[in-house]
Amino acid sequence: MHFISQDLENYIEQHSEKEPELLAALNKETYQKVLLPRMLSGHFQGRVLSMLSKLIRPVNILEIGTYTGYSALCLCEGMQENGTLHTIDIKEELVDFQRKHFDKSPWGNQIVQHLGEALDIIPTLELKFDLVFIDADKENYINYFELIVPKMNKGGIILSDNVLWSGKVLEPLNPKDISTKIVLEYNLLLKNDPRVETVLLPIRDGLTVSRVL
Repeated sequence: MHFISQDLENYIEQHSEKEPELLAALNKETYQKVLLPRMLSGHFQGRVLSMLSKLIRPVNILEIGTYTGYSALCLCEGMQENGTLHTIDIKEELVDFQRKHFDKSPWGNQIVQHLGEALDIIPTLELKFDLVFIDADKENYINYFELIVPKMNKGGIILSDNVLWSGKVLEPLNPKDISTKIVLEYNLLLKNDPRVETVLLPIRDGLTVSRVL
């Protein structure tokens, strides 16, 4: 997931906005108590998500893949006062962990947690979204995208994480590696779909910004 040297990553963090104390505490507790802490967005990518949200000023945000809630809180930083963030995850054991940190933030009552399969939950959300962050199982990225596009406001932004997939997008494809196959297909879809314009950013494990036309 690291495509530049650790020294350069450290320099980038040192010359970007400081990680808020609440998020630093969430980061630390995630590494102490939760499996696969590398899934957490972290300082630099978190500040990127925060900056994008502040530029977009969304009313309704959808996040697919909550994990411990770090990225959700980053996205909330740009949300309008009357806004709502809906976040979906399948891990029941993380719901209380997420809520504890959500409620320590200024946006606790604006964050709606959904537990279950995103493919089942997204169709039930009768909202138009200004900002969506996809960071869940790669096998369903295309399915999520197809469900989301009709629910986007014109000019809305879809962010897709892990689109470089630890560099596997450049390696010969193992036919049994379904996740990499779907990521490759998804990246082509975003490039060629006339409903969006897209730029792929080499941030952490790859972050695609797609604007709905």
